[in-house]
Amino acid sequence: MPVGENFKEAQHQGAIDALRSIGSYRLMSEPKPKLSISSHRWILGYLMKEKAIFLPSLAALFFTAMLSLAFPWFLKELVGNPTDALKTGVDPQVVLAKSNRVVLELVAVLALQAFVAFFRVQGFIRSGESALNRLRRDLFAHLVRLPMPFYQEQRSGALSNRISADLGVVRETLLTTVPQAVRQTVILVGGLIFIFVASWKLSLIMLGSVPFVVLAIAFFGRKVRGFSKAAQDSLAEAGTVIEETVQGIADVKSFTNEPFEATRYDRALESFLGVTMRGAKSRAAFLAFIIFALFGTIAFVTWYGAQMLANGQINGTNFVSFILFSIFVGASLGSFPEIISQFQQTSGATERLRELLDTAPERTDGDAQAKLGGALAFANLSFCYPSRPDVQVLSDLSFEVAPGQRVALVGPSGAGKSTVFSLILGFNDPESGDVLFDGRSASTLALQALRSQIAIVPQEVLLFGGSIRENIEYGKPGATFEEIEAAARQANAHEFITELPEGFETLVGPRGTKLSGGQRQRIAIARAILADPRILLLDEATSALDSESERLVNEALERLMQGRTSLVIAHRLSTVRHADSILVFSHGKIVESGTHEQLIANHGTYRFLVETQLV
Repeated sequence: MPVGENFKEAQHQGAIDALRSIGSYRLMSEPKPKLSISSHRWILGYLMKEKAIFLPSLAALFFTAMLSLAFPWFLKELVGNPTDALKTGVDPQVVLAKSNRVVLELVAVLALQAFVAFFRVQGFIRSGESALNRLRRDLFAHLVRLPMPFYQEQRSGALSNRISADLGVVRETLLTTVPQAVRQTVILVGGLIFIFVASWKLSLIMLGSVPFVVLAIAFFGRKVRGFSKAAQDSLAEAGTVIEETVQGIADVKSFTNEPFEATRYDRALESFLGVTMRGAKSRAAFLAFIIFALFGTIAFVTWYGAQMLANGQINGTNFVSFILFSIFVGASLGSFPEIISQFQQTSGATERLRELLDTAPERTDGDAQAKLGGALAFANLSFCYPSRPDVQVLSDLSFEVAPGQRVALVGPSGAGKSTVFSLILGFNDPESGDVLFDGRSASTLALQALRSQIAIVPQEVLLFGGSIRENIEYGKPGATFEEIEAAARQANAHEFITELPEGFETLVGPRGTKLSGGQRQRIAIARAILADPRILLLDEATSALDSESERLVNEALERLMQGRTSLVIAHRLSTVRHADSILVFSHGKIVESGTHEQLIANHGTYRFLVETQLV
């Protein structure tokens, strides 16, 4: 890809269009940070920010889980001691009265449990979704503050797909797995207490299987976690194929590449399915082992308890109680493999989210109140992109632009013109040398203050999928309608906007596809006019327009450039002819500079470019 297109591609993709893996950027910029706390504690930190709802819901969950143990307790009371019936006989009236009392008490407990559960479920959903929204806001706020080199290394759309998949796993854990884990833990602990009361000897035999279960969890859990991370990456890859295909659907159809894209998507799905199936084997083996170990243990303990009952070492009531509570304990333990598997998946998902949040954002230091006068200079500046350190894009570049001056940058594709714009906007830092604004190094100015006084009108305009009014207002968020309308008039856009059925509220479609190229350019110019910049960057805004659109856009650009320092990347002679100064680029260096008349007389590179119309 030519050097200049790197800047354009990054500019046009926006903050969310990026790659599924941030590893490549991390490797070239800084070592991967060591995560200081566990993923589960990190997620719990977000939940605790909603503690006014989360903690009462958690208490209600503990309460309803304990009430769940009432079911085997009342069943034990209902069954009673079978040996008593053999000794004293059965009195139907006593049995009926007892059963009625026990059932009514059980129904009352279940009603109370259902009442509390109603509010508990609402509270967990509310606190969980609020925590997730807080996490989403933090992720996006951090994402848009990451430096441009991060995005220049990425593939369109993959990061958004990966974040979506990871947040889906976290959401499932917060709303379903966490409540289930707490509930089953309470039932397990409570059940163990009851079976110890019934028979400590049988309880110890049952708990003999726990060390084997813990070892299995440690072994299989690690494997499940690794497969989970790989599956999430593969799923993000498949989502990226869809997004890229939809974005470039015109090219797909133009080249009749529908079968090719379908094959590309199939490959991504096959990769995802392969990773998922390998993970399924580990999860299935884990679950099979747990079922065999736990329920095999329960069967053995029941057999052993029957021997104890026969020998008079345990009475019938305690034996029935032990069996009923053992079933609950076994069912509770049996649910833990899936719970732990989900937690392992969440660990993989949150690690990637935390890596993203730990990626260093753009610098925030410097003078935040700086006001630019319009003077601009490059001082012995050299630059190469971090991803291609062996390619020198700019070499010992020096030039000065006076306030209000109009300077044209010309030269063949890949000569470094668009990279100059990237450095002016602070998207990249020079390898050596400096960019100076009013004699001050760019590194001493806050990026927010710097960029707020610079506006760019690119060759290929990106419009967001909202209304025309919203796209113009992007140059000055919060502008009044009168200001937006005035900017549209100066940009020669007011006439065509008012002719549209919905006027300024007309939706422009994805990336502005419902408008023509000339209309998009004039909206971009209106946006720049509204921003009222001190420095204006124009990346040949008329090169792809018809004659009438070019005339209207040029008129608007003339108004926009009045009184502003303007740098213009030029590919047409009409744009260059009236510039105060022309800088001729070749292989990252300025090989000629001067006015149009001076350079024509030199019989050098500029004259050759003019004779070929600067293309």
